[in-house]
Amino acid sequence: MNQMDVKREKFTLTTPLYYVNALPHIGSAYTTMAADASARFQRLQGKSVRLVTGTDEHGQKIQRTAQEAGRSPQEYCDEIATGFDRLWQKLDIQYDRFIRTTDPRHEILVKEFFQRVWDAGDIYLGRQTGWYCVSCEEFKDERELLEEHYCPIHPNKQTEWRDEENYFFRLSKYQSQLEDLYAQHPEFIQPEMRRNEVLNFVKQGLQDFSISRVNLDWGFPVPGDPSHTLYVWFDALLGYITALVEPGEEPNLENAAQWLPFDLHLIGKDILRFHVVYWPAMLMSAQLPLPKCVFGHGFLTKDGQKMGKSLGNTLDPYQLADRYGADAVRYYFLKEIEFGRDGDFNHTRFINTLNADLANDLGNLLNRSLNMSRKYCNGKLPNIAAEDIADSNPLKQMGQQVGEKVKKAYQQLGYSEACQAILELVRTGNKYIDEQEPWTLYKQKQQAAVEEILYAVLESVRVAAYLLSPVVPQLSTKIYQQLGWAVNFEDQAAIGEKAPYSVHSRWGILPANQPIEKPQPVFRRLEE
Repeated sequence: MNQMDVKREKFTLTTPLYYVNALPHIGSAYTTMAADASARFQRLQGKSVRLVTGTDEHGQKIQRTAQEAGRSPQEYCDEIATGFDRLWQKLDIQYDRFIRTTDPRHEILVKEFFQRVWDAGDIYLGRQTGWYCVSCEEFKDERELLEEHYCPIHPNKQTEWRDEENYFFRLSKYQSQLEDLYAQHPEFIQPEMRRNEVLNFVKQGLQDFSISRVNLDWGFPVPGDPSHTLYVWFDALLGYITALVEPGEEPNLENAAQWLPFDLHLIGKDILRFHVVYWPAMLMSAQLPLPKCVFGHGFLTKDGQKMGKSLGNTLDPYQLADRYGADAVRYYFLKEIEFGRDGDFNHTRFINTLNADLANDLGNLLNRSLNMSRKYCNGKLPNIAAEDIADSNPLKQMGQQVGEKVKKAYQQLGYSEACQAILELVRTGNKYIDEQEPWTLYKQKQQAAVEEILYAVLESVRVAAYLLSPVVPQLSTKIYQQLGWAVNFEDQAAIGEKAPYSVHSRWGILPANQPIEKPQPVFRRLEE
């Protein structure tokens, strides 16, 4: 780890480790785009960030799926894991670690963790009977099953009766400690509606859960008893920790601990219980720091309907990214859906939103203002300083407040709220330039007034581009470079230094007389 990382404040966040039973769907992409936006925002703050993503590759479901495909489990996992990485590249995801639970380094760390929990007296051999859903990799309470023992989450999959010897983790031992955690740190489970669900579940009394399976080859053997295989969830959650070990370092808990605790786990609401009940109890047992926040976001629908192959209305994230580009996909899902609630994709609204916000409001405002600046100010930015503009100027007033407002929104994972505040500044810029008519003032030889108007508009566009950069980094880079700034929002290593939030989010830093580029469309209109 370099000296810069040692000195800078750290921020560690994760997506789920995605199960490789199939190529990533739009829901997986949604979580990962949100995580990437948060990671980019934290880097703007000058923090040393570790964004962890990856794949969960063990378990009976994977073994069966590979067999059905006529492949070995490892071959199958290699293919699907590559598919995840390929989509993350298309969506401009700047992850720091991509962990696969089949990584040999992961097995070493899992063994060490298991031994810690064993030494704490929290693992014992017992018997498990009940209805088991292979797709969920989980035993189900009979009262939650559908007719004929079908799974409520996978209604086309019938559960299987199991009666087997398993190793168990003493979850019940941590009931009061978990309740104290939820009471003392209400921010641990977010959003609020998810927190209430968990509190009600825990209040009913926690049962010990099995952490091994028998008659399963695809997974890590239980240390000291190879007739048992570690339960996929026990193994997978630990992937977050393995990912924190620096390349080349020995995989152990001590080396991972330099990046703990996790500041944020971003997950879908369907796996909330594993992350806010099982996971913190396991960490307590191993005497490791607890995550600061677990955020369970909502589900996505298409045209108001649940997506599924049987309905023929799936949304292919690869095709979407190939056709419209990463910025378009990222912007729609993060701006149009309130993070935490269920959200909907509608193709017409997708096209209309992007054209209205990015092509028309932002892109056209930059284009016409730059053209006027080239024409009226000799190809440079206006020869005026921000302090020469009256405090009553509507763009200056709004611009001086928007940075803090957007910062607070990003910190609270309010991506939609952040985008709305930025767009308000952009729309005010369009209204302002239309009302002030700098083209008319130029004809009247009122050069000082023209330059004041153009400076106020261009500086507002710059602020908007900067604040939007966690969501649409490529678009923001184009805007900055047309304004004459050598800033690239894809430059992960330098972004916090070259463009620190405390400076660039502030309205009024556009330098007078800076040469500008020839205006080019920064976001081309999309066609149906």
